[in-house]
Amino acid sequence: MTDWSISTLALSDWPKAQTPRLQSEKTEALIERILEWLTPAQKVGQIIQADIASVTPEDVAAYHLGSVLNGGNSAPNGNQRASLADWLELADAFWAASMRADGPRIPILWGTDAVHGHNNLIGATVFPHNVGLGATRDAELVERIGAATAREVRASGMDWAFSPTVAVARDSRWGRAYESYSESPQLVAELSAALVRGLQGISGNENFLGDTKILACAKHFIGDGGTHGGRDQGETIATEAELREVHAAGYYATLEAGVQTVMASFSSWGGRKMHGHKAFLTDLLKAHWGFDGVVVGDWDGHGQIEGATPTDCPDALMAGLDMYMAPDSWKGLHASLLRHLESGRISQERLDDAVRRVLRLKMRAGLCTQPTPSERALAVRGNIVGCTAHTELAAVAVQKSAVLLKNANNVLPLQSNQRILVTGPAADDLGMMCGGWSLSWQGGNLNPTDYPHAETFLAGIRRVGQEHGGTIIYSPDGRIKDSPDIAIHVFGEPPYAEFRGDLSTLDFQPRDKKDADTLKRLRKAGIPTICIFLSGRPLWVNPSLNASDAFIAAFLPGTQAGALADVLFATNGLDFSGKLSFSWPQYADQYALNMG
Repeated sequence: MTDWSISTLALSDWPKAQTPRLQSEKTEALIERILEWLTPAQKVGQIIQADIASVTPEDVAAYHLGSVLNGGNSAPNGNQRASLADWLELADAFWAASMRADGPRIPILWGTDAVHGHNNLIGATVFPHNVGLGATRDAELVERIGAATAREVRASGMDWAFSPTVAVARDSRWGRAYESYSESPQLVAELSAALVRGLQGISGNENFLGDTKILACAKHFIGDGGTHGGRDQGETIATEAELREVHAAGYYATLEAGVQTVMASFSSWGGRKMHGHKAFLTDLLKAHWGFDGVVVGDWDGHGQIEGATPTDCPDALMAGLDMYMAPDSWKGLHASLLRHLESGRISQERLDDAVRRVLRLKMRAGLCTQPTPSERALAVRGNIVGCTAHTELAAVAVQKSAVLLKNANNVLPLQSNQRILVTGPAADDLGMMCGGWSLSWQGGNLNPTDYPHAETFLAGIRRVGQEHGGTIIYSPDGRIKDSPDIAIHVFGEPPYAEFRGDLSTLDFQPRDKKDADTLKRLRKAGIPTICIFLSGRPLWVNPSLNASDAFIAAFLPGTQAGALADVLFATNGLDFSGKLSFSWPQYADQYALNMG
């Protein structure tokens, strides 16, 4: 058996987290009574989360599973474009299975990757990714986005969002850089706490985890934004002091805001995977900081611990993991955990502590007193997902997150009665505007019917341009017979998520020069050109910057991207208020690019 008794942290150097004290004697007493009559198999079931693509309601009933999730590519009947009614029907089926009379009648907990709105559901409001929200520097706006997301998730029968990501990204080559608010630990702390308040409500208030709220999850604990070379799931290169002062900033803040779950990171520190790092999961997070919620794993992350597999990993539980995310490995894991309990490899005390935390989480979320998902208040209303109030909020976020990097000769704002050429396939590509984690894990290939309320850049420019008496011409390759007064070129990164987005260089399109060629052609023709750049991170785009008259970093704005047109025309006195939350590279190999 692995010896987890030696801590590698100087805990006395770590500040205490101001974690709210939410326990009640009545609830704790009820939890202890439930623990007394749960069987070993039922206890093990409660600490396992399975993916809906690999588990049925019948499985939930037979194995007494505590939680399900829908991964980035999972949906009812395998249909990523499943309707809201389909999601609610499946949520009802899982809930009913968990509440069968022949089982412990502990309601199922459903988690989803709602990382920029309820992004896995057609028709939902997709907000800008965190990299853009960081540029708004507006905590009140982020809190409102959290509240809107909570309402849409709740309306679809789910209980738990795996957000916010509180990583402090140190190398923009990282494929998850767009999930980070900033390179500034202080800004990450401020905005991540705001999102938690929006999702869960304010701890101690009546609305905390009420009927319009859901559980939040601070992730990925700890140091995921500091891996060597920006390699996803790699080794975090940081001293303990850097972990404490930089990478822990979002955890101090979200714990103070009352976050109820924390997700372990795929990454390592000191050569040990975080899923098996007792010094962090137990000694720091639970003992030193007083966290009494649930530590959940990431997608089969426990299987990356040395000597473990996705179906056999007792060390993660003993290190402090409370719920295994075992999407397709859950059945084998259930059997092996029972064997390890019988052999003494895992202790009854540690298992009971994990189950106690899961039960506490469900009771705090009000699951034990809720009706079936389709009968809950927001689901019954039926007019929450993609509602006007939420899309208007998303439009404000788009406008506030755009950053003007260049405006030579004051070509902006656009003038009335101009003949405007819009170029670039990205101008009307909703998938590029939303990025990864948008209907599917990697994003892309979105249809206008997926989000009927959506407005692309092209649609927005047409809307506002025509209001100002302008003529809008769209040519994806920028070739037209008659010269326009001005051109708007929209381009950027294709959608990606996680490790598939890792880069070896910050050079944008090092082998593909079609966008640079378009800009050179426009410049040679003497046409003033505005660039709108879509990306999940700052990239070296000097050729495009030099060839343009104005350059806007729009990041990944989501379904209301067209709202940027109001800023381009300065409608209602709007102006660019976004400020970079990440340093912009001067050179393509400038990887150490953080403040200071």
